[in-house]
Amino acid sequence: MKLLSYQTKGADSWKMGFMLEDKVIDLHTAYQRMLISKSETGASPASEQDIPNDPAAFFAGGDHLIEKAKEAYNHLLHTDNREGFCFDREEVTLGAPVPSPSKIICIGKNYADHVAEMQSEIPNYPVLFAKFANALIGPEDAIEKTASTEKLDYEVELTIVIGKKASKVNKEDALDYIAGYSIGNDTSARDLQKRTPQWLQGKTLDRTTPIGPWVVTADEVGDPSNLSIKSYVNGEERQSSNTSHLIFGVPFLIEFISDLITLNPGDIIMTGTPDGVGFAMNPPQFLKDGDTVTLEIEKVGTMENVVKEV
Repeated sequence: MKLLSYQTKGADSWKMGFMLEDKVIDLHTAYQRMLISKSETGASPASEQDIPNDPAAFFAGGDHLIEKAKEAYNHLLHTDNREGFCFDREEVTLGAPVPSPSKIICIGKNYADHVAEMQSEIPNYPVLFAKFANALIGPEDAIEKTASTEKLDYEVELTIVIGKKASKVNKEDALDYIAGYSIGNDTSARDLQKRTPQWLQGKTLDRTTPIGPWVVTADEVGDPSNLSIKSYVNGEERQSSNTSHLIFGVPFLIEFISDLITLNPGDIIMTGTPDGVGFAMNPPQFLKDGDTVTLEIEKVGTMENVVKEV
């Protein structure tokens, strides 16, 4: 199931939805219609507590809300009554599926070939750093390039969304704590990142980190350890690898992080990028105004954003 955040043209709020075939479905209304259909006497409309309209509240609600969403999805598969809550893709804008997570934890140096191209050393432990919600944008938004950086770079990353509270989790159980997966672009200002030992200032600039186009539920992706992962700039392939090459795989990352930090539903983990970044090219190739960055991850989808100078 592909869960998403959407906005109809002219609206001022984001709502939870999901993809059904090539249509965007309003989740809250779909759940209401399901309840009414299943009740002989007519059920009361679903409340915000049943299925929040707000995407942030939905993912913060955890796995039990995702199970309700799946109920609505499966019900809709067997009915043609979708009037009023089914939209063509051209009628809506997609937003960041998890717009304001309580934590965005990123992993650096997690593919050996990327470590080599950055002239660094393979770490003994996962390299953790943070982003903040100010950096997040949707899958159709522009990546904003300001005058503060001349070396803006792309990084395609498999992105994890946590589905239930995770503390001291064993890696054998780790996948049970994942709500789903998305695509993230850990867009990095290399000149800012490299000027101090701490990377934060180059990693969380306003409106630079697209996530999307949706969150594919964990059951649909299955094993995350063998997924093709690619990036393109203006149609030219730059990165091409597989999550099987992660130094620290998804289960280990959840075990490691949850031993230090309690993860909550809706938290995001960006798992690291493979080799092929612009910084390591000869000569280096940084993003400029008008560039189109396309990211692909097997079983998750494709996300495309344009760079815009502001």
